[in-house]
Amino acid sequence: MPNALYFGDNLHVLRDDIAAESVDLVYLDPPFNSNANYNVLFKSPQGAESQAQIEAFEDTWHWGEQAEREFRELLTQENTDVAQMMDALRNFLGENDMLAYLTMMANRLLELHKVLKPTGSLYLHCDPTASHYLKMVLDGVFGKENFCNEIIWKRTNARGTMGRWPRVHDTIFFYSKTENFFFQHLKVKAEESKTPHTLITGTDGLKYQTYELTGPGVTKEGQSGQSWKGFSPSALGRHWGNSHGQMDEWDAKGLIHWPKGGGFPRRRADEPFQVEARTVTVGDFWADIDRVNQTAKERLGYPTQKPQALLERIVQASSRPGEVVLDPFCGCGTALHAAQKLGRQWVGIDITHLAISLIEKRLRDAFFGIEFETHGTPKDLAGAQELARRDKYQFQWWACSLVNAQPYGGKKKGADGGIDGLIYFQDEVNGAPKRIIVSVKGGDKVSVPMLRDMAHVVEREKASIGLFVTLAAPTEPMRREAAGTGFYECPHNKIAYPKIQILTIEGLLSGHERPQYLDFAQGTQTFKKAKKEVKKTRQATLLG
Repeated sequence: MPNALYFGDNLHVLRDDIAAESVDLVYLDPPFNSNANYNVLFKSPQGAESQAQIEAFEDTWHWGEQAEREFRELLTQENTDVAQMMDALRNFLGENDMLAYLTMMANRLLELHKVLKPTGSLYLHCDPTASHYLKMVLDGVFGKENFCNEIIWKRTNARGTMGRWPRVHDTIFFYSKTENFFFQHLKVKAEESKTPHTLITGTDGLKYQTYELTGPGVTKEGQSGQSWKGFSPSALGRHWGNSHGQMDEWDAKGLIHWPKGGGFPRRRADEPFQVEARTVTVGDFWADIDRVNQTAKERLGYPTQKPQALLERIVQASSRPGEVVLDPFCGCGTALHAAQKLGRQWVGIDITHLAISLIEKRLRDAFFGIEFETHGTPKDLAGAQELARRDKYQFQWWACSLVNAQPYGGKKKGADGGIDGLIYFQDEVNGAPKRIIVSVKGGDKVSVPMLRDMAHVVEREKASIGLFVTLAAPTEPMRREAAGTGFYECPHNKIAYPKIQILTIEGLLSGHERPQYLDFAQGTQTFKKAKKEVKKTRQATLLG
């Protein structure tokens, strides 16, 4: 199974392809923001027109036949707590978008519970839109006794000043499958602002921390409240925390700090205070990890992308090297990237081929020689025909990935202007990037007029080359038409490349066909490239 990517509905993948009790850690970030559509922004070379964007997915859940079908499944499955709770939620919420979303989540959380090992745990990332309901669903699936933490991630600073309180945090629910789950505390560098105020400068010029010698309350036994070297804590309602003899010994060693202003003496630490080395244990409020902002180097343009540091923290705390991390809504693959970097095995699932292709590229860019399997994407002509029949947009996105093009346009008819994909290339050492237009055809037949239409688009867009990617075999008249459009001459090597290139899905899959052009940039003008990871020998600091 590991390491593996699955293209498809995670409910079906979890039931059919993931073995029971085979996963050590689950992280999921299932978005819910009713009526929101998320766009992926792709890289454009500097000086080019605005970035291409396509609609990656609709974050909208509606009550309908599929929701009703999944709700019926919930009522008949073996976890009666979940069945009763969902029935109560239906009575309370009614049949609406929220109930459709919770129904979908409940079914998938039940499957995630099954694939978790007894020592495993789950982290569910959400925002306040549905977090209170998701907590109820999680309690039903995992049992309220297996709730571990509600983690607050401060993802941004407040920017709005009007109306209600600006929302600056996300919630992460942490559940274990049993009481015998694996967990290790983490330590991070303390903020400089948290440096103790009781630091003093010793005679050696180094900084030392000091501690109180007294405690609250006046005791009546021994010398605890009596005067020592002219100082009486009982006058302040306090007592000495140590005997006079112990304090005399410390004073003889120079470990008592006598404030110049005459304040109460304090015990000085034996060792100098290392400000830069000070660490604290990570708690359930995380304010030290920034969101992936517009200028972040790790930003890939995918909606809802989470910072890698956030996922590395979760992976380190709740899994060991070699164990299996699963993300059933893997998006652009941040959880998988973190797992690979930290020496874990991983499984990712996503329902859009756009996400799968981005993850494939991200992992191969970041990890030299990485090996993994991708399931559910076409491997032959029959598989491609089936994908084109089921979903023409997923087919277009997949076909674009075969020629390393960024998809273009959304799902609205005519939104693409005759363009299904874009490639930016650079065939002059110091020259400006140029464009290649990609047109994808998934029908049973293609024709000369289709090819002419594409040639017009290439001319209109002032592109250098056009790639006509077709599922059906092209006719001989089409090949003659393509040849008649002439050539693009590369200024560097003076090679004449066909202006319009016909590429078949079958030929691309077999490796017998590929686009013809020179690119010094090696694709980096088309896609944002993930930073190459350098293998490290140690993890971040662990505690206990």
